Amino acid sequence: MGENSKNAVLILKDGSIVHGKGFGAEGIRTGELVFSTAMQGYQESLTDPSYAGQILISTYPLIGNYGISDYAFESKRMHAEGYIVREACNSPEHMDSKMDLDSFLKEQGKPGMQGVDTRSLVLKLRNYGVMPALICVSKEQVNVAELLKNLKFDYENIDFISNITVQKPEEYGEGEKTVVLIDYGAKRNIITELVKRKLRVVVMPSFATAEEIKTFEPDGIMLSNGPGNPAILTHAHKVINELKDLPIFGICLGNQLIAHAFGGDTFKLKFGHRGVNQPVINLKDGRVRITTQNHGFAVGKIPKKFLVSEKNANDGSVEGLDYDDGHIFSVQYHPEATPGPHDNVHLFDRFVKIMR
Repeated sequence: MGENSKNAVLILKDGSIVHGKGFGAEGIRTGELVFSTAMQGYQESLTDPSYAGQILISTYPLIGNYGISDYAFESKRMHAEGYIVREACNSPEHMDSKMDLDSFLKEQGKPGMQGVDTRSLVLKLRNYGVMPALICVSKEQVNVAELLKNLKFDYENIDFISNITVQKPEEYGEGEKTVVLIDYGAKRNIITELVKRKLRVVVMPSFATAEEIKTFEPDGIMLSNGPGNPAILTHAHKVINELKDLPIFGICLGNQLIAHAFGGDTFKLKFGHRGVNQPVINLKDGRVRITTQNHGFAVGKIPKKFLVSEKNANDGSVEGLDYDDGHIFSVQYHPEATPGPHDNVHLFDRFVKIMR
Protein backbone atom coordinates (compact mmCIF):
# COMPACT_ATOMS: atom_id res chain seq x y z
CA MET A 1 0.00 0.00 0.00
CA GLY A 2 2.98 2.28 -0.31
CA GLU A 3 4.09 4.32 2.70
CA ASN A 4 3.16 2.87 6.09
CA SER A 5 4.76 5.68 8.08
CA LYS A 6 1.80 8.03 7.90
CA ASN A 7 -0.07 8.83 11.07
CA ALA A 8 -3.85 9.05 10.84
CA VAL A 9 -6.37 10.32 13.34
CA LEU A 10 -10.15 10.61 13.21
CA ILE A 11 -11.73 13.13 15.57
CA LEU A 12 -15.48 13.11 16.16
CA LYS A 13 -17.58 16.04 17.30
CA ASP A 14 -18.40 14.24 20.56
CA GLY A 15 -14.70 14.24 21.43
CA SER A 16 -13.94 10.64 20.44
CA ILE A 17 -10.45 10.17 19.02
CA VAL A 18 -9.45 7.19 16.87
CA HIS A 19 -5.88 6.54 15.70
CA GLY A 20 -4.90 4.43 12.71
CA LYS A 21 -2.59 4.11 9.73
CA GLY A 22 -2.85 6.68 6.98
CA PHE A 23 -2.98 6.06 3.25
CA GLY A 24 -3.83 8.19 0.26
CA ALA A 25 -3.02 11.88 0.41
CA GLU A 26 -1.71 13.74 3.43
CA GLY A 27 -3.98 16.48 4.69
CA ILE A 28 -6.91 17.44 6.88
CA ARG A 29 -10.53 17.05 5.78
CA THR A 30 -13.76 17.77 7.62
CA GLY A 31 -17.15 16.26 6.90
CA GLU A 32 -20.16 14.41 8.19
CA LEU A 33 -19.13 10.89 9.26
CA VAL A 34 -21.36 8.23 7.63
CA PHE A 35 -21.16 4.51 6.89
CA SER A 36 -22.06 2.20 4.01
CA THR A 37 -22.83 -1.51 4.35
CA ALA A 38 -21.91 -2.32 0.72
CA MET A 39 -19.53 -5.28 0.25
CA GLN A 40 -18.48 -4.05 -3.20
CA GLY A 41 -18.72 -0.94 -5.33
CA TYR A 42 -16.29 1.17 -3.31
CA GLN A 43 -15.14 3.05 -6.43
CA GLU A 44 -18.73 3.86 -7.36
CA SER A 45 -19.38 5.09 -3.82
CA LEU A 46 -16.28 7.28 -3.61
CA THR A 47 -17.12 8.94 -6.94
CA ASP A 48 -20.85 9.32 -6.18
CA PRO A 49 -21.51 13.09 -5.88
CA SER A 50 -24.05 12.35 -3.13
CA TYR A 51 -21.10 11.75 -0.77
CA ALA A 52 -19.89 15.36 -1.07
CA GLY A 53 -19.19 16.79 2.37
CA GLN A 54 -19.01 13.36 4.01
CA ILE A 55 -16.31 11.08 5.39
CA LEU A 56 -17.19 7.51 4.47
CA ILE A 57 -16.70 4.36 6.53
CA SER A 58 -17.04 0.95 4.85
CA THR A 59 -18.40 -1.75 7.16
CA TYR A 60 -16.99 -4.56 5.02
CA PRO A 61 -13.55 -5.33 6.48
CA LEU A 62 -11.41 -5.67 3.32
CA ILE A 63 -11.66 -2.93 0.70
CA GLY A 64 -9.73 -2.44 -2.54
CA ASN A 65 -9.10 -6.05 -3.55
CA TYR A 66 -10.13 -5.49 -7.19
CA GLY A 67 -8.49 -2.09 -7.53
CA ILE A 68 -9.66 0.95 -9.48
CA SER A 69 -10.87 0.59 -13.08
CA ASP A 70 -11.59 3.04 -15.88
CA TYR A 71 -15.29 2.14 -16.14
CA ALA A 72 -16.53 2.15 -12.52
CA PHE A 73 -16.57 5.93 -12.07
CA GLU A 74 -19.95 7.52 -11.28
CA SER A 75 -18.48 10.98 -11.91
CA LYS A 76 -15.15 12.46 -12.93
CA ARG A 77 -13.67 12.59 -9.43
CA MET A 78 -13.89 11.43 -5.83
CA HIS A 79 -16.46 13.37 -3.81
CA ALA A 80 -16.17 11.82 -0.34
CA GLU A 81 -13.87 13.94 1.84
CA GLY A 82 -12.09 10.93 3.31
CA TYR A 83 -12.28 7.14 3.49
CA ILE A 84 -12.03 4.86 6.54
CA VAL A 85 -11.64 1.08 6.28
CA ARG A 86 -10.60 -1.83 8.45
CA GLU A 87 -8.01 -2.98 5.92
CA ALA A 88 -7.08 -1.51 2.54
CA CYS A 89 -5.78 -4.09 0.06
CA ASN A 90 -2.31 -3.21 -1.23
CA SER A 91 -2.21 -5.80 -4.03
CA PRO A 92 -5.47 -5.74 -6.01
CA GLU A 93 -6.08 -8.49 -8.57
CA HIS A 94 -8.39 -7.79 -11.49
CA MET A 95 -7.73 -7.65 -15.22
CA ASP A 96 -9.25 -4.13 -15.40
CA SER A 97 -7.43 -2.67 -12.39
CA LYS A 98 -5.41 0.44 -13.20
CA MET A 99 -4.23 1.34 -9.69
CA ASP A 100 -4.74 0.48 -6.04
CA LEU A 101 -6.87 2.38 -3.54
CA ASP A 102 -3.90 4.16 -1.99
CA SER A 103 -2.78 5.54 -5.37
CA PHE A 104 -6.32 6.60 -6.23
CA LEU A 105 -6.79 8.61 -3.03
CA LYS A 106 -3.37 10.22 -3.56
CA GLU A 107 -4.36 11.19 -7.09
CA GLN A 108 -7.62 12.67 -5.80
CA GLY A 109 -5.95 14.52 -2.93
CA LYS A 110 -8.07 12.78 -0.29
CA PRO A 111 -6.89 11.13 2.97
CA GLY A 112 -7.62 7.54 3.93
CA MET A 113 -7.33 5.66 7.21
CA GLN A 114 -7.03 1.93 7.94
CA GLY A 115 -6.26 -0.30 10.92
CA VAL A 116 -9.44 0.97 12.57
CA ASP A 117 -12.15 -0.90 14.46
CA THR A 118 -14.84 0.14 12.03
CA ARG A 119 -17.45 -1.91 13.92
CA SER A 120 -17.20 0.32 16.99
CA LEU A 121 -17.45 3.46 14.86
CA VAL A 122 -20.55 2.18 13.09
CA LEU A 123 -22.17 1.20 16.39
CA LYS A 124 -21.54 4.72 17.67
CA LEU A 125 -23.21 6.25 14.61
CA ARG A 126 -26.15 3.86 14.87
CA ASN A 127 -26.61 4.75 18.54
CA TYR A 128 -26.00 8.50 18.41
CA GLY A 129 -26.48 9.38 14.76
CA VAL A 130 -24.12 10.77 12.12
CA MET A 131 -21.94 13.62 13.31
CA PRO A 132 -19.25 16.04 12.13
CA ALA A 133 -15.73 14.62 12.11
CA LEU A 134 -12.21 15.45 11.01
CA ILE A 135 -9.68 13.10 9.41
CA CYS A 136 -5.99 13.99 9.41
CA VAL A 137 -3.20 12.06 7.67
CA SER A 138 0.37 13.23 8.23
CA LYS A 139 3.93 11.98 8.51
CA GLU A 140 4.34 14.30 11.48
CA GLN A 141 2.83 14.00 14.94
CA VAL A 142 -0.72 15.35 15.08
CA ASN A 143 -1.89 17.96 17.60
CA VAL A 144 -5.24 16.39 18.47
CA ALA A 145 -6.32 19.10 20.91
CA GLU A 146 -5.82 21.84 18.33
CA LEU A 147 -7.69 19.87 15.66
CA LEU A 148 -10.63 19.20 17.97
CA LYS A 149 -10.85 22.88 18.84
CA ASN A 150 -11.17 23.72 15.14
CA LEU A 151 -13.74 21.04 14.30
CA LYS A 152 -16.62 23.11 12.97
CA PHE A 153 -18.92 21.75 10.29
CA ASP A 154 -22.62 22.36 9.63
CA TYR A 155 -23.60 19.84 6.95
CA GLU A 156 -27.30 20.74 6.90
CA ASN A 157 -26.73 24.38 5.93
CA ILE A 158 -24.16 23.94 3.17
CA ASP A 159 -25.13 23.99 -0.51
CA PHE A 160 -22.80 21.39 -2.02
CA ILE A 161 -24.57 21.27 -5.37
CA SER A 162 -23.24 24.53 -6.80
CA ASN A 163 -19.72 23.02 -6.83
CA ILE A 164 -20.86 19.74 -8.39
CA THR A 165 -23.40 20.56 -11.10
CA VAL A 166 -22.44 21.04 -14.75
CA GLN A 167 -21.89 24.68 -15.63
CA LYS A 168 -23.49 24.56 -19.09
CA PRO A 169 -25.84 22.19 -20.93
CA GLU A 170 -24.39 18.84 -22.05
CA GLU A 171 -26.04 16.50 -24.57
CA TYR A 172 -25.90 12.71 -24.83
CA GLY A 173 -27.57 10.18 -27.09
CA GLU A 174 -30.07 10.55 -29.90
CA GLY A 175 -33.79 9.92 -30.14
CA GLU A 176 -37.19 11.31 -30.95
CA LYS A 177 -37.83 12.07 -27.28
CA THR A 178 -35.81 14.59 -25.27
CA VAL A 179 -35.24 14.30 -21.54
CA VAL A 180 -33.78 17.16 -19.54
CA LEU A 181 -31.77 15.81 -16.61
CA ILE A 182 -31.36 18.48 -13.94
CA ASP A 183 -27.95 17.84 -12.43
CA TYR A 184 -27.93 18.08 -8.64
CA GLY A 185 -25.02 15.62 -8.56
CA ALA A 186 -26.12 13.05 -11.13
CA LYS A 187 -24.48 9.64 -11.23
CA ARG A 188 -23.18 8.70 -14.66
CA ASN A 189 -25.34 5.60 -14.92
CA ILE A 190 -28.56 7.66 -14.92
CA ILE A 191 -27.45 9.08 -18.27
CA THR A 192 -26.43 5.60 -19.44
CA GLU A 193 -29.87 4.13 -18.67
CA LEU A 194 -31.67 6.96 -20.45
CA VAL A 195 -29.45 6.75 -23.53
CA LYS A 196 -30.00 2.96 -23.65
CA ARG A 197 -33.67 3.71 -24.20
CA LYS A 198 -33.00 5.77 -27.33
CA LEU A 199 -33.52 9.12 -25.66
CA ARG A 200 -31.78 12.41 -26.27
CA VAL A 201 -30.52 13.55 -22.88
CA VAL A 202 -29.78 17.19 -22.11
CA VAL A 203 -28.01 17.64 -18.76
CA MET A 204 -28.81 21.05 -17.31
CA PRO A 205 -27.16 22.92 -14.41
CA SER A 206 -29.00 22.95 -11.10
CA PHE A 207 -29.21 26.75 -11.34
CA ALA A 208 -31.05 26.70 -14.69
CA THR A 209 -34.49 28.33 -14.77
CA ALA A 210 -37.67 26.64 -15.94
CA GLU A 211 -37.67 28.92 -18.98
CA GLU A 212 -34.14 27.85 -19.95
CA ILE A 213 -35.08 24.19 -19.54
CA LYS A 214 -38.19 24.60 -21.70
CA THR A 215 -36.13 25.96 -24.60
CA PHE A 216 -35.00 22.37 -25.23
CA GLU A 217 -38.65 21.33 -25.64
CA PRO A 218 -38.34 18.38 -23.25
CA ASP A 219 -40.73 15.45 -23.34
CA GLY A 220 -39.76 14.63 -19.77
CA ILE A 221 -37.76 15.90 -16.79
CA MET A 222 -35.32 13.79 -14.79
CA LEU A 223 -34.35 14.96 -11.29
CA SER A 224 -31.03 13.50 -10.19
CA ASN A 225 -29.55 12.35 -6.93
CA GLY A 226 -27.26 14.69 -5.02
CA PRO A 227 -25.82 15.67 -1.63
CA GLY A 228 -27.03 17.83 1.23
CA ASN A 229 -30.23 19.10 2.75
CA PRO A 230 -33.12 19.33 0.24
CA ALA A 231 -34.94 21.94 2.34
CA ILE A 232 -32.39 24.69 1.58
CA LEU A 233 -32.54 24.20 -2.23
CA THR A 234 -35.38 26.68 -2.72
CA HIS A 235 -34.47 27.45 -6.35
CA ALA A 236 -34.95 23.78 -7.20
CA HIS A 237 -38.36 23.72 -5.45
CA LYS A 238 -39.53 26.65 -7.57
CA VAL A 239 -38.25 25.26 -10.89
CA ILE A 240 -39.74 21.81 -10.34
CA ASN A 241 -43.12 23.31 -9.52
CA GLU A 242 -42.98 25.40 -12.71
CA LEU A 243 -42.31 22.21 -14.73
CA LYS A 244 -45.20 20.30 -13.16
CA ASP A 245 -47.14 19.86 -16.42
CA LEU A 246 -44.35 17.69 -17.86
CA PRO A 247 -43.65 14.03 -17.00
CA ILE A 248 -41.14 14.02 -14.12
CA PHE A 249 -39.05 11.20 -12.66
CA GLY A 250 -37.00 11.89 -9.51
CA ILE A 251 -34.26 9.78 -7.93
CA CYS A 252 -32.99 10.11 -4.34
CA LEU A 253 -32.57 13.87 -3.79
CA GLY A 254 -35.00 14.27 -6.69
CA ASN A 255 -37.63 12.44 -4.62
CA GLN A 256 -37.11 14.81 -1.69
CA LEU A 257 -37.17 17.89 -3.92
CA ILE A 258 -40.52 16.80 -5.40
CA ALA A 259 -41.92 16.67 -1.86
CA HIS A 260 -40.76 20.23 -1.16
CA ALA A 261 -41.83 21.55 -4.57
CA PHE A 262 -45.45 20.56 -4.02
CA GLY A 263 -45.94 21.43 -0.36
CA GLY A 264 -44.39 18.53 1.53
CA ASP A 265 -41.24 18.44 3.62
CA THR A 266 -38.30 16.28 4.69
CA PHE A 267 -36.47 15.36 7.89
CA LYS A 268 -33.02 14.05 8.72
CA LEU A 269 -32.64 10.35 9.48
CA LYS A 270 -30.56 9.30 12.45
CA PHE A 271 -27.87 7.57 10.40
CA GLY A 272 -29.36 7.41 6.91
CA HIS A 273 -29.55 4.57 4.40
CA ARG A 274 -26.25 3.79 2.66
CA GLY A 275 -25.57 0.42 1.07
CA VAL A 276 -26.67 -2.02 -1.62
CA ASN A 277 -28.99 -4.23 0.44
CA GLN A 278 -31.86 -1.95 1.51
CA PRO A 279 -35.25 -3.75 1.33
CA VAL A 280 -38.16 -1.73 -0.06
CA ILE A 281 -41.84 -2.74 -0.04
CA ASN A 282 -43.91 -1.79 -3.08
CA LEU A 283 -47.34 -0.88 -1.70
CA LYS A 284 -49.07 -1.67 -5.01
CA ASP A 285 -47.96 -5.27 -5.53
CA GLY A 286 -46.66 -6.11 -2.03
CA ARG A 287 -43.29 -7.24 -3.36
CA VAL A 288 -40.03 -6.54 -1.55
CA ARG A 289 -37.13 -5.47 -3.76
CA ILE A 290 -33.50 -4.97 -2.75
CA THR A 291 -32.12 -1.53 -3.51
CA THR A 292 -29.00 0.60 -3.43
CA GLN A 293 -29.34 3.76 -1.35
CA ASN A 294 -27.27 6.73 -0.27
CA HIS A 295 -29.12 9.45 1.59
CA GLY A 296 -29.45 11.05 5.00
CA PHE A 297 -32.85 12.72 4.59
CA ALA A 298 -36.33 11.30 4.03
CA VAL A 299 -39.73 12.61 3.01
CA GLY A 300 -41.92 13.62 5.96
CA LYS A 301 -45.12 15.44 5.06
CA ILE A 302 -46.67 14.05 1.88
CA PRO A 303 -47.74 16.76 -0.60
CA LYS A 304 -51.36 16.95 -1.74
CA LYS A 305 -52.36 14.74 -4.69
CA PHE A 306 -49.35 12.47 -4.06
CA LEU A 307 -49.49 8.92 -2.73
CA VAL A 308 -46.73 6.95 -1.03
CA SER A 309 -45.90 4.14 -3.46
CA GLU A 310 -43.11 2.38 -1.54
CA LYS A 311 -41.77 2.16 2.00
CA ASN A 312 -38.52 1.04 3.57
CA ALA A 313 -39.00 -2.43 5.08
CA ASN A 314 -36.65 -1.66 7.98
CA ASP A 315 -37.90 1.69 9.31
CA GLY A 316 -41.06 2.45 7.31
CA SER A 317 -39.69 5.66 5.79
CA VAL A 318 -41.01 6.86 2.43
CA GLU A 319 -39.25 5.28 -0.55
CA GLY A 320 -41.46 6.49 -3.38
CA LEU A 321 -44.09 9.04 -4.38
CA ASP A 322 -46.68 8.96 -7.18
CA TYR A 323 -48.80 11.87 -8.38
CA ASP A 324 -52.47 10.87 -8.57
CA ASP A 325 -52.51 10.75 -12.38
CA GLY A 326 -49.08 9.09 -12.61
CA HIS A 327 -47.25 11.71 -14.68
CA ILE A 328 -44.90 12.52 -11.79
CA PHE A 329 -43.20 9.82 -9.76
CA SER A 330 -40.04 9.40 -7.72
CA VAL A 331 -38.06 6.93 -5.66
CA GLN A 332 -35.67 7.38 -2.77
CA TYR A 333 -33.30 4.62 -3.89
CA HIS A 334 -31.09 4.26 -6.99
CA PRO A 335 -32.71 2.13 -9.73
CA GLU A 336 -29.70 2.80 -11.97
CA ALA A 337 -27.23 1.50 -9.39
CA THR A 338 -23.92 -0.02 -10.42
CA PRO A 339 -22.73 -2.62 -9.62
CA GLY A 340 -26.33 -3.36 -8.60
CA PRO A 341 -28.79 -4.65 -7.59
CA HIS A 342 -30.92 -4.10 -10.70
CA ASP A 343 -34.35 -4.99 -9.27
CA ASN A 344 -35.81 -1.61 -10.18
CA VAL A 345 -34.21 -0.65 -13.47
CA HIS A 346 -37.68 -1.11 -15.04
CA LEU A 347 -38.57 2.34 -13.65
CA PHE A 348 -36.72 3.90 -16.57
CA ASP A 349 -39.10 2.01 -18.89
CA ARG A 350 -42.01 3.43 -16.93
CA PHE A 351 -40.61 6.91 -17.45
CA VAL A 352 -40.37 6.33 -21.21
CA LYS A 353 -44.01 5.18 -21.31
CA ILE A 354 -45.42 8.26 -19.58
CA MET A 355 -43.68 10.50 -22.13
CA ARG A 356 -45.77 9.04 -24.97
